Amino acid sequence: MLTRVVPALGQQPGTVTHTDYRNPVQVKRAYKLRAYPTRAQEGRAVRLLRDHCDLYNAALQERREAWRMQQVSVSYGDQSAQLREIRAADPDGQGRHSFTAQQQTLRRLHATFGAFFRSVRARQKAGYPRFKPYQRFDQVLFVAGDGARWKPVEGARWGHATFQAVGRLKVKQHRQVVGRVKTLQLKREYRRWYVIVVVETEAEPLPPTGRAVGVDVGVVRFLTTSDGEVVANPRFLDTAQATLTDLQRRKERAKPGSGNRKRLRRVLTKSGVRSATAGATSTTRPRAPSSTPTTRWRWKTCVWPT
Repeated sequence: MLTRVVPALGQQPGTVTHTDYRNPVQVKRAYKLRAYPTRAQEGRAVRLLRDHCDLYNAALQERREAWRMQQVSVSYGDQSAQLREIRAADPDGQGRHSFTAQQQTLRRLHATFGAFFRSVRARQKAGYPRFKPYQRFDQVLFVAGDGARWKPVEGARWGHATFQAVGRLKVKQHRQVVGRVKTLQLKREYRRWYVIVVVETEAEPLPPTGRAVGVDVGVVRFLTTSDGEVVANPRFLDTAQATLTDLQRRKERAKPGSGNRKRLRRVLTKSGVRSATAGATSTTRPRAPSSTPTTRWRWKTCVWPT
């Protein structure tokens, strides 16, 4: 639960001193729900991811070429202003999708560059943003009410999420979504599809229990409490490491582009997803190659060679 944190008098903002339970603030909460698209919807969803991947890579290419050729820095605002012309030039591709969702993809690239430059200024090891292949671009963010809509069903198991250029998806509503829906995210994990619903709601403080306990989190043991309770580290990754290593070696020995290599890559991904899911659903909760973009339009900042 998140509540409003206020600093004491005479201290700088951001200094955590005490929690004001009397004045709760609006917090954001995310619900990750399994989606079950039809074959036609899944095909449209795959195309959605590919088109947004093309947009991401083209925007990255413009930033790289603008600096390499003219020493010009390109901002999010510069690229967002070109979206209207890009959509008009490619009506059957980029023009099919939500304008605000495309802005979110450009903001995603802008945030990546922001993290890169912060690492550079802090003299930390930083990797320059890379082009994303289609198989690694697996999520698109929508603003609720603009290209996406969430329709819950009271007391029922199934809800529905509608996305522009994809359709109305059937979603397993395993828990009630409480709050005002702000954004919807369509995400692919292995061969599964998920809808992540982000809502804004008011934090409700839990009643005081009158009991305090100290917790020490470690590596050998997951946690130890001041009451003497010890929770062991489940080590899900270590348990599956031998299988993952064997699959990785077999994949590397397979011929690039062959059906066997693609099959092993799918099995390897599925095994990794299972290990991650086991860790996320336990009570302890332990926590690519580059490609050259091919697009049907050009950004305007660079002077392109003829």
